Formats: sequence, C-alpha cells, structure tokens
Amino acid sequence: MYVFESISKYQADLTAGRITCENIVQQYILAIQQNQHLNCFVEVFGEEAKARAIDLDEKRKEGKASGKLHGVVIAIKDVICYANHTVTAASSILKDFNSLYSATAVARLLEEDAIIIGRLNCDEFAMGSSNENSGYGPVLNARDNSRVPGGSSGGSAVAVQAGLCMLSLGSDTGGSVRQPADFCGILGYKPSYGRISRYGLIAYASSFDQIGIFATNTVDLCLILKIMAGPDEFDSTSIQEAPADYTAVPSSPEKRFRFAYFPDTLHHPGLDPEIKKAHEAFYEQLAQAGHQVEAVEFEYIDYIVPAYYVLTTAEASSNLSRFDGVKYGYRAPEPELELAEFYSKTRSEGFGPEVKRRIMLGTFVLSAGYFEAYYGKAQRVRRHLVNKTEAIFSQYDAILMPTSPSIAFKFGEKTNDPIKMFLADIYTVFANLTGLPGISLPLFTHSTGMPFGLQIMTSRGDDLNLLSISHQLFGQFRGNIR
Repeated sequence: MYVFESISKYQADLTAGRITCENIVQQYILAIQQNQHLNCFVEVFGEEAKARAIDLDEKRKEGKASGKLHGVVIAIKDVICYANHTVTAASSILKDFNSLYSATAVARLLEEDAIIIGRLNCDEFAMGSSNENSGYGPVLNARDNSRVPGGSSGGSAVAVQAGLCMLSLGSDTGGSVRQPADFCGILGYKPSYGRISRYGLIAYASSFDQIGIFATNTVDLCLILKIMAGPDEFDSTSIQEAPADYTAVPSSPEKRFRFAYFPDTLHHPGLDPEIKKAHEAFYEQLAQAGHQVEAVEFEYIDYIVPAYYVLTTAEASSNLSRFDGVKYGYRAPEPELELAEFYSKTRSEGFGPEVKRRIMLGTFVLSAGYFEAYYGKAQRVRRHLVNKTEAIFSQYDAILMPTSPSIAFKFGEKTNDPIKMFLADIYTVFANLTGLPGISLPLFTHSTGMPFGLQIMTSRGDDLNLLSISHQLFGQFRGNIR
C-alpha cells in the first residue's frame, strides 16, 4: 500500500515507475469504500477518476507529463462547482442539481493535471461548526468517531485526515477550514479575501467566503495555492495583482518574527484550560527562541461574534433568495399553490433548520425597523476591526491565537444551544471580518488524545509572509509539543 507523503515524492515515484496514477486512484477508491462509515464523501467520481489516471499514465510514458499537479488526487467540498457534476451544498433544495461550469479554482487544478476524485460532505450551505447540519448526515471524526470533525468543511478535513485523498478544498466563511483542520489534526489554510477566485463557489456570505485548502504539509499547500491564486475576470472581488510565487517561501530557520497575541483570547471563560496552558507555554518557547512575542490589548473581542453573525446572516438572506424552486432545484409538488405559498412551501421543505434560522435572522436585521440598529452597527464594528488590525500589523508580522476554544466536541453536545455553537467560532471569524489570511497548524495534543492547533494571521494580501512563518514553525515544532 502506497503512503502519500508529499506531491514531490509522489511524482518522483511516478517518474521512476514505482507506482502509477491508476494504481493510486484504485487504492483511494478502495480506501473510501472501506471508510464509508465516516460519511465524508457524498459522491465518488470513480470511473471518471480512473479514466483520467490511465490517460495521465499514458501521457507520462510519452514524455508529456507537464502539469504541476500531475496525478495529484484532490477532493472538493460540495459547495464548489465542477462542470457536469452534481453540486448540492448538502441541501435538499439543490438535490440532483448538475453544475453547468467549473469553479475557477477547480479549472486551474485540472489544467495542471490534477485528478478530482469526488465531492465532500459539509454543513448545509456551509452553515455550521460541526458538520451536523448536512442533508447527507453527519461526518465522523476519524480520530474518534464519537466526536464531530468540525464544520462546515468537515468532509474535506476528514478526507485528508483519514488518507482518502492527497489534498482537499473547502470553503471558509468564518473558520470553516481552520476549525475542522484544528479538530482533525491537519493543516487548514484560508487565503486573504480575494486571493482565490470565488467564481463557482456557492455563496453563503459573499464578503466573507473564501475557498481554502486542507493539506498535510506546507510545501504542498504552497503549490496548490500558487496554482489556484490570481485575478479572475469572472470575480470582481479577486485581488487583481499577480500573486507571489508561494513555492519560493523562504525557509531560513534563523529568521525571527514579531508576534502579537491578544490576552483576552487566552482569558476567555470558554477556553479549554489545556489549550490555554499550551498556548502560553508555546508563546514562551517562541520568545526563548529569539522571536518577539508581545501581548496587545484588543478591546473588540466581545463584538466579533455578534458582528459576524449579523453581517453573514444578512448576506445569506440575500444570497439564498435565489433558491425558490422556479428554475432549478427542489420544487414543492402542489402545482395549484399561489406564488407566495409556492415559495414558502418550497423553501420550508427544501432548507434545513440551521439554514432557515440564519435566513430569518438575516431578514430580521435587514428589515426597515432594525437595519441601522443591527446591520449598520455591525458594519461599523467591522471597520473598527480593520483599522485596529492595520495598526497592529504596522508593528508586528503576525497575530497568534487558538484556532478553537475547545477540542472536537461530542455529537449532540451543542446542537440544542445555538449561542454555544456560535461561540465556537470566536477565534476564527476575526480573519473573515477583516479579510486576513489565516492558518491552523496542528502542533498540540490534548490529554484526551485529540489534536488542536495554533492559528496564525498576517495582514491582508500578505499570504507569502504567513506561509513563510507557517513553514518555519511547522517544520521546527511539529511533533515536539504534547
């Protein structure tokens, strides 16, 4: 059985003839079948993936293997469009809907000879922190099947965690890549807002959404980001400047960085004591290694989650209004209904409870009597966060904080308390409100045996610096901290 370590080693083994793309794809398909209980895949493109693998093997024999991702097996979250393939956002309202086009990110992977092996389970319309809100049922954490994998990109995280693909794509609106990565003990990266085109990503909250990456090492992460990043004529919010060469990330172990952390993030009453202790010890370890690590007072911590949920639900209310059963997707069966009744019945039956909750919250905060009291104030909080963050990055290279206040929790533990569930995002939504790039590095192990990570953020657009820091710290401290 072939064990994937990195793209470079895998491609070297292909070139040397020790393995073939066809063999590897068959191995992954078998592994997915053997791990169906995890429920991370909602569809496997088995025959298609094998045919593409055979074609790539032939190209390699003919000396035509030029793609940077030649033979790399990738899976995609069920909110990312792939032409002529089903995409449902894990929702009944899009059951059996086939996409007419591919997301720009997917198209760029395919251009470099990647193999897309399937689509992955997630919280419905990417709304959730546990993957318990999926129309396909929950995803199980491979480390402990009684625990959630995190959300909303739980299937994407578990697919990499369990070795069912080499890398995967998720989406991150408020931590939906970093938090599952934290719970599953792998790397989870959210680029700067606009770094990867959102074209072909089913929208939850358009000013927050970003396609993210799950990987097992920083070198592979840098390569796949390099391929997907860049301006896109189909996405006016994409960063127009050409991206840096992320594969040329500096790796000098002698470089020292200036780190800031917010004391309130470590003193929050919801933070697991072991996570607090591990982060305090790690910050001290960084300081002893010669890095500058300083506490920075940040007075807006208690406003972050409320502002996030006001703004994202408002955008969701607008974005999800297009799913009405008229042109595509689920349609209420009674043909004699009046139009308003038809809309109401279709959407009531098609959307799940969490999605309906957020649509109603968003509609409320956008209503005439409450728009300024909630939406307007939340936008001003967002502006204050951006200004404060820019001031911090004028003095520091990066901000450090926990990824999540807890390790992966048990199924059902928070489902009856939406506020408790929302507070699980307290450390991750900050990056989405401000457009920062963020990453979760799997550096720690809890006394329960479950992993948890370190979250690092740099200034908006400075993905290269974030990856440089991550590469250095992950290489230096991975496996050394318990």
